[in-house]
Amino acid sequence: MATDIDLHLGRRLRRRRRLLGLTQQQLAAQVGIRFQQIQKYECGANRISAARLWQLSEALEAPVSYFYDGLSEALERREAVQTNHGGEMYSRKETLDLIQAYYQLDEKPRRRLLDLAKSLHVEGDAA
Repeated sequence: MATDIDLHLGRRLRRRRRLLGLTQQQLAAQVGIRFQQIQKYECGANRISAARLWQLSEALEAPVSYFYDGLSEALERREAVQTNHGGEMYSRKETLDLIQAYYQLDEKPRRRLLDLAKSLHVEGDAA
C-alpha cells in the first residue's frame, strides 16, 4: 500500500519528467530499468530507494531535495482533512460517487434518501 510520501515522490517524479518532455520509456532507459517500474514509482505502487532516487535526480537534472519539496505541507493538509472529515472515508471513490449522485437529486428525493439512510443505520444498531 502506498504511503503519502510514496505518492508525493511519485507525483514529483511525474511532474519533472513531463516538464522535461520525457516519456516513461526514455527515463527508464536512462536509469537502466523498464518503463513499467517508472509507472509504479509515479503512482506510488513501488517505493523509490535512495539509490534509485539519486539516479532519477541525475537523469532529470534536479537535486534529490526537489522530490521532497512541499512534502511537509502536503502531509499537514492530509492530516487536517483526516482530522476534520473522518479521514480515509472521504477519499474513497464510492463515497465521492454517492455524494455526487445525492446532490444531483431534487430536494424532496434527497430528504427521503437521507431519511432512508438514517433509518437503515438505526435498524442496524438495533439488530
